[in-house]
Amino acid sequence: MEWDHELDASGLLCPLPVLKARKRLQGMSAGQVLRVVADDPAAVIDVPHFCAEAGHALVATGDEGAAQVYLIRKG
Repeated sequence: MEWDHELDASGLLCPLPVLKARKRLQGMSAGQVLRVVADDPAAVIDVPHFCAEAGHALVATGDEGAAQVYLIRKG
């Protein structure tokens, strides 16, 4: 899947990956996709919860080495 913007949140601990994703999504248009790379173990819980609460769609998740990758479509 393709994405419009990318956020490397590697090395950041909770809640920084979600806070940085929120800020990046604010500057994007509805329907655009943000790719987030995070290695914080809490991101597995935090990112899906953030998407559900903020009205964004978590369209894909995966692993990239030791990090997790999330594709978020702005609602």
